[in-house]
Amino acid sequence: MVLSKTVSQSDVSVHSTFASRYVRASLPRFQIPENSIPKEAAYQIINDELMLDGNPRLNLASFVTTWMEPECDKLIMAAINKNYVDMDEYPVTTELQNRCVNMIAHLFNAPLGESEPAVGVGTVGSSEAIMLAGLAFKRRWQNKRKAQGLPYDKPNIVTGANVQVCWEKFARYFEVELKEVKLREGYYVMDPEIAVQLVDENTICVAAILGSTLNGEFEDVKLLNDLLIQKNKETGWDTPIHVDAASGGFIAPFLYPELEWDFRLPLVKSINVSGHKYGLVYAGIGWVIWRSKEDLPEELIFHINYLGADQPTFTLNFSKGSSQVIAQYYQLIRLGYEGYRNVMENCIENMMVLKEGLEKTGRFNIISKDQGVPLVAFSLKYNKNHNEFEVSDLLRRFGWIVPAYTMPPDAQHITVLRVVIREDFSRTLAERLVIDIQKVLHELDALPSKLLTAKISVTTDVDKEIDQVPGSPVIAKKSALEMQREITDVWKKFVLERKKTNGVC
Repeated sequence: MVLSKTVSQSDVSVHSTFASRYVRASLPRFQIPENSIPKEAAYQIINDELMLDGNPRLNLASFVTTWMEPECDKLIMAAINKNYVDMDEYPVTTELQNRCVNMIAHLFNAPLGESEPAVGVGTVGSSEAIMLAGLAFKRRWQNKRKAQGLPYDKPNIVTGANVQVCWEKFARYFEVELKEVKLREGYYVMDPEIAVQLVDENTICVAAILGSTLNGEFEDVKLLNDLLIQKNKETGWDTPIHVDAASGGFIAPFLYPELEWDFRLPLVKSINVSGHKYGLVYAGIGWVIWRSKEDLPEELIFHINYLGADQPTFTLNFSKGSSQVIAQYYQLIRLGYEGYRNVMENCIENMMVLKEGLEKTGRFNIISKDQGVPLVAFSLKYNKNHNEFEVSDLLRRFGWIVPAYTMPPDAQHITVLRVVIREDFSRTLAERLVIDIQKVLHELDALPSKLLTAKISVTTDVDKEIDQVPGSPVIAKKSALEMQREITDVWKKFVLERKKTNGVC
């Protein structure tokens, strides 16, 4: 006689995650759960929720690398469990970091002897690199002021108002005054002449941006250097320059090798660059390079031995993954000068495709420059009816993440859309984006003006208030359909009147 057995609900042979109880219950959000769940269920639940994130490849707001070759992905995963700070345990990783520092220093034309090692360090990103460079400037300035018997409690940095927020963080966290050169319409980077005027005896450095976050433009570091040399001669100061090349440091050497912005200029004492931007590495890796040992005060370097041999360290972070350091070395030797130049040239060509496509619509002003970071910053020629924020919102329906933002003072009345062209943004995607932007414009043209809608909304609110006044005539409330028709009628009338006057819709 054959006996059969019904499988119970708890039988481990039932492996389907979506047939289990774990997908029917909400997971704890604020407290660690009491019980464990199967690894398959944990993976599936988290993976499903992550599907609601945006697509990194379509995130045109970000400068950060979103694609690398599969071979490099393998190296990254193989080193995912290595702690970069343990130099004695992982000497090869340390050696690769030192090779990257020297390659980047030579790329930036550091004045090094044939076998002289460069001075620099890998960081989590340009934010940490800027903190370290700023601390070095502050300490050098303080040491000099102390030696001269002068006050050293009010350091300041001169920058443009277009600097990335990490400069504001440095100033606030490390008690340094930030003196910003205001922008103006049509000029969205730091004016070197005004910057030099703001320099005083307490200025620890002037920070120039090679690739503004706002519109990708390179600031004129050469002019800043020349003006500052003259002021230093007149005053007896020795105010230096730091170049924030987070975005442009891996672009200018390959596309504009004759452009003088780096250590060829005598007052440039340190440079930071983001390996995870146009260094073509996943986040997060940055680099800061100093001109010489004298520019990095020795007292800022710590020496530890509890991980093995004596290890010098100058970072804000301690433990850090090794993967991105290894990935940076892979890219440097894999691509070489030729490969990086080809990638950057492709980015510029695709940038021009997008720019020309936007210009053909006749609806946008281009804010960005042809020379600079490969991006297109643009604003609507007429944004009274609908603005750049509405364009940004509607583009998300097509999957595109295109940021809209206002410029810093004194150009805050200018609103800009920005598309960053990365390595993995092809010509096909550029052409597709233009088509989708045209669709958005067509859709906005068919909608009522936000001002007209607001006007009708206010009128409706007043009607409601009248309804509530005792003895006032009863006014029938309009349905949603009636409201929509009224808005449409007002909008049509508005468009027709504009056509009669100036022919512009």
